[in-house]
Amino acid sequence: MNSQSKKMELLGSTSIPKALLAMGIPTMIGMLVNAFYNLVDAYFVGGLGESQMGAISVVYPLGQVVVGLGLLFGNGAASYISRLLGRGDKENADKVASTALYSSVSVGAVIIIISMVFLHPILKLLGATDSILPFAATYARLYIVSCIFNVFNVTMNNIVTSEGAAKTTMCALLTGTVLNIALDPLFIYVFDLGVAGAAIATAISQVVSTCVYLTYIFRKKSVFHFRVKDCTYTKETMSEIFKIGIPTLIFQILTSVSISLINNAAGGYGDSAIAGMGVVTRLISMGSLSVFGFIKGFQPIAGYSYGAKKFDRLHEAIKTSILWSTAFCVIFGVILALFPTAIVSQFTKGDAEMIRIGAASLRANGISIMLFGFYTVYSSLFLALGKGREGFILGACRQGICFIPVILLLPIVWGLNGIMYAQPIADVLSAVITVFMAIPLHKKLNEMQRKTAEISPNN
Repeated sequence: MNSQSKKMELLGSTSIPKALLAMGIPTMIGMLVNAFYNLVDAYFVGGLGESQMGAISVVYPLGQVVVGLGLLFGNGAASYISRLLGRGDKENADKVASTALYSSVSVGAVIIIISMVFLHPILKLLGATDSILPFAATYARLYIVSCIFNVFNVTMNNIVTSEGAAKTTMCALLTGTVLNIALDPLFIYVFDLGVAGAAIATAISQVVSTCVYLTYIFRKKSVFHFRVKDCTYTKETMSEIFKIGIPTLIFQILTSVSISLINNAAGGYGDSAIAGMGVVTRLISMGSLSVFGFIKGFQPIAGYSYGAKKFDRLHEAIKTSILWSTAFCVIFGVILALFPTAIVSQFTKGDAEMIRIGAASLRANGISIMLFGFYTVYSSLFLALGKGREGFILGACRQGICFIPVILLLPIVWGLNGIMYAQPIADVLSAVITVFMAIPLHKKLNEMQRKTAEISPNN
């Protein structure tokens, strides 16, 4: 059996636990290591001072918006590709993959140019104080330009995972991240480049990850052929990409907005507050990105099963994913909740105020992240099934619909505590909404399963 047939077998007939392990664990490891890099990056930059730490916290959401373009086309295409492969439509799946890749890089380049032209006003909008702005501008000039490679990587990440090649994604993420971790202290301290060194290390690692994906393409390991002539911008193709991709992009923008709102709210309490909340954001991202990585393995299985009308397989994938992701979140959350002070203190030279703020927020976030696996399975499931509207509503809850009103109102009546506990409160509200959206979804899937069984009794 050739590698392409093995990929299709993995999506369509391999036992769910084995398929989830094969698809989810490699992407989970890759995302976990990538998130670990973000922590290491914060650790080394934190040694430079609170203003420098605040600088990378301010620039982070801008980079996430640029990378969101990769998710717009990559995640939007991945959902459609999985369903096309489930229906056996390889030809159209190939065209969708090419369209997504070339479109994301082109649009990404335009957005990066615009960001660089208006860099200072953007950084101010993102919460940069006068003392943070010079460091943020230095870091952003290098980091944002290098994001063109990350746009390519994120798009390929989604496309490659959709065809069942999760190990390639893991390899690309691991290679870039390990290199980044090694280069950080070299450029920051040995070459004495400060925050600029951190940005250069990131840029080099992104280029290396791009090379891994290019090698995968040129060695013809992919199910798809990425050719400009195969790009198709028909109404059907673009609507299928955008109905999933636009909600995904909005989720990414909302994530950036939420971080910016925290930075702006914390700015009134000094650079220590911004730095402390920035550390918490990166620590929580380590857990959330790990879950996202695992769920990226779940999504193509869910989309393929739905397209092939294998509802028993779909139900089993949902249950198993909820169980496994929740178990991970509980373990991760307990560690954060029990040892917040010891963890946060690793990211500063001894700023007591930063440690106090960060530890209090981390403890609360550690408790609420235990709900994250359940929420993420369903927010991803709706998108995998092509239900863009429902996926958008649920996906926008945690960092938008629930979070934004809380972060705008709570600090007014509760001060700094309102900033520290805004995300945990939004997490709880999002989990409650998930329950009410999951119930009708399962009723509809059960009804579709019943009708399919009536039409094909031997199915």
